Amino acid sequence: MTVLTARKAGPREWAGLAVLALPTALLGLDVTVLYLTMPSLAADLNPTGTQVLWIMDAYGFLIAGFLIAMGTLGDRIGRRRLLMIGAVAFGLVSVAAAYAPSAELLIAARAALGIAGATLMPSTLALVSTLFPDAAQRALAIGLWVTAFALGMAAGPVVGGLLVRYHWWGAAFLVAVPIVALLLVTAPLLLPEHRAPATGRFDLVSVALSLLALLPLIFAVKHAAKSGPDLATGLALLLGAACAVLFVRRQLRLPDPLVDVRLFTGRTFSAALGILTVGLIGVGGVMLLVTQHLQLVAALPPLTAGAWMGPPALMMLLAAIATPLLARRIRPAHVVAGTLLLSAVGYLLLAQVRQPEEVVPVVLGFGLVYLGLGAIAALGTDLVVGAAPPANAGAAAALTETVQELGLALGVALLGTLATAAYRAQLTPHLPAGLPSGVADPLRDSLPGAHSVAAQLPPELLRQAKEAAITGLNTAALTAGAGIVLLALLAAVVLRHIGTLGGSGYGTPEESAARRG
Repeated sequence: MTVLTARKAGPREWAGLAVLALPTALLGLDVTVLYLTMPSLAADLNPTGTQVLWIMDAYGFLIAGFLIAMGTLGDRIGRRRLLMIGAVAFGLVSVAAAYAPSAELLIAARAALGIAGATLMPSTLALVSTLFPDAAQRALAIGLWVTAFALGMAAGPVVGGLLVRYHWWGAAFLVAVPIVALLLVTAPLLLPEHRAPATGRFDLVSVALSLLALLPLIFAVKHAAKSGPDLATGLALLLGAACAVLFVRRQLRLPDPLVDVRLFTGRTFSAALGILTVGLIGVGGVMLLVTQHLQLVAALPPLTAGAWMGPPALMMLLAAIATPLLARRIRPAHVVAGTLLLSAVGYLLLAQVRQPEEVVPVVLGFGLVYLGLGAIAALGTDLVVGAAPPANAGAAAALTETVQELGLALGVALLGTLATAAYRAQLTPHLPAGLPSGVADPLRDSLPGAHSVAAQLPPELLRQAKEAAITGLNTAALTAGAGIVLLALLAAVVLRHIGTLGGSGYGTPEESAARRG
């Protein structure tokens, strides 16, 4: 009997992983760097409330919209080639964003960064699967890949705080330039080129349908968050749903589909994607509220607030490295469910915050939230990529990134809307009669709005606004925590058929067959 074994990675492959960590950390940094630079940016460009949301969200939404197309494009033209093309575009657009003279042009630059970022994320993850064909090594490599993203997210607030203190908000975008330069030098030396064999044409109709399915959904969420459900929301949802149906039907007919939708019939593939999506919704919304609490409620300077965000990101880093190692002895269902329950404890701690001066409980609670994120990001991503055939690695990687980006964006919209509603419900009864509309409207709108007119408010009213923002954080955290408990129970059930990492029940059918001989 012949026993097939996957090739083990050597020093060159691990050096290649270090190269892939560069754009991954850069994308993580870009997610969080604006959270603490936004006050300085707002003072310079004077964006409207809607423009602030688009400055924050355009990047993630456009990444989510284009990931599927770019992941499949990398499978066809070469994953290293697409990575390098995207890196050049990301660097050039970052310079444009740094010197944007208006909010409108900054939104356009952030959207372009999202499209460029969509070339980087699936390319890096697909190349990880190419470098590490062995299941156990691949899981550890993906954990380190997630760790690079976590380090970028951890560095984002600190970098943003430092740059605002010593330079200007645009310098936050220029960080991309040296990273891109280093990537362009090292990638040809250490990364292999890889494309799927015998791929057909790149179907532009499928690309258009994927965008028309995702972007109307994104618009519907954002519009409903701002204006409530209305005709425009309903029409956008109908358009997105109709195009999604057409997209799926077209993929089933094509000999070389943009996405092999039959992957979703795999139990592991679908379950892991669902867990990633729901888990990231909670993290996305609470992350925005926690950074707002540190800077606007606890009134910490940007650099100090950024430093306080470091411990949670280190907890995410710990989980991303430790969970693949634990999964070698404990079934992934138990590892994921257990860390998600710890994450739920973190949400409960955030729901118990009562005073503006509280910082340690907020950081500890958010650290536990990030612990769960590190676990599902590392193991969930590996389960998805491992369940897909090698020829579909780019598309599978793109799907994991799509649901994660969409989950983060939906979390900001849904939990942010819930927190805002709680804020307004508590604060509105306390507004004094005769308050000028130019002061009352921003104060009623949000805590950042209250800070924009803080000089015209009595101290007691500003404190009430902070307490109302805390109520918003409590409400969002309690809601997200309840959802995470349900998600932990679901993970324990739907992933229970998966064996320990490297065992006969883990990985793709080809890998399992190879281990069985």
